[in-house]
Amino acid sequence: MKVSGFTFVRNAVLYDYPVVESIQSLLPLCDEVVVAVGNSSDDTLGLIRSINSPKIRIIETTWDDSLREGGKVLAVETDKALAAIAPDADWAIYLQADEVLHEQDYPAIRAGMQRWVSDKQVDGLLLKYRHFYGSYDYLGDAPRWYRREIRIVRPGAGIYSYRDAQGFRKNQDEKLRVKLLDATVHHYGYVKAPAAMQRKQETFGKLWHSDEWMAEHVVPATEFDYSQVDSLQRYTGTHPQVMLARIKTQNWQYEHDMSRNRYRRKDQLKHLVEKLTGYRPGEYRNYKLV
Repeated sequence: MKVSGFTFVRNAVLYDYPVVESIQSLLPLCDEVVVAVGNSSDDTLGLIRSINSPKIRIIETTWDDSLREGGKVLAVETDKALAAIAPDADWAIYLQADEVLHEQDYPAIRAGMQRWVSDKQVDGLLLKYRHFYGSYDYLGDAPRWYRREIRIVRPGAGIYSYRDAQGFRKNQDEKLRVKLLDATVHHYGYVKAPAAMQRKQETFGKLWHSDEWMAEHVVPATEFDYSQVDSLQRYTGTHPQVMLARIKTQNWQYEHDMSRNRYRRKDQLKHLVEKLTGYRPGEYRNYKLV
């Protein structure tokens, strides 16, 4: 069984992405990892080149900054990386630059890929998510945080990145048929120093909206206000080994008062149903569980 990893990144230094840790978490599972490094205003290319592994293959890309609707450019860059993987790969594992796999989940991921490698009715494998917010000690637990997404696909089956690269589809807008694995992606997209987080927010929004929309809806600031959140829970588990050095260097403080957790009324019902049954009413599913 041959496994390729793929990812894309741009301005990782400027926006403090844990992309090195993300790639390092892929390497033990993959025979190669393709990294599409976009044209950056910092030394992202040098950062990726500094990772000491012969498995890494870099392709340099140029982003189309005119794509200002729905985050489409993220899917375009994802597809560039996917197209560059080895043609004989059986599976392709995808992570974004702020997503990291935990080493304790490697056995489940390997077992899942091996179990369904010959079953062509399975297009991909679904992973669970933990969304960290504010610091490495808190998780977003409101229904707006997605629980699962496709992160392993069968290459060469008409599969492409969908919309803003959150997931995948195939052929003419068909949902992928997937199996759920007992493995979890650690998503650190909302864990940055407040100044870096604000820089990301002010720039990242331009991938979805016009300059006029940004001027009206995004208030310039020096630091991101992490207090504007509906509900969090304290995280008591462990982080991936590759993240520990980064976590030790955290240079900002964030504390959340659990008594201030607030759900909208409809979210209270969703949360109760999910807690009792494991089912989340109204959940967006960009896949078909088989």
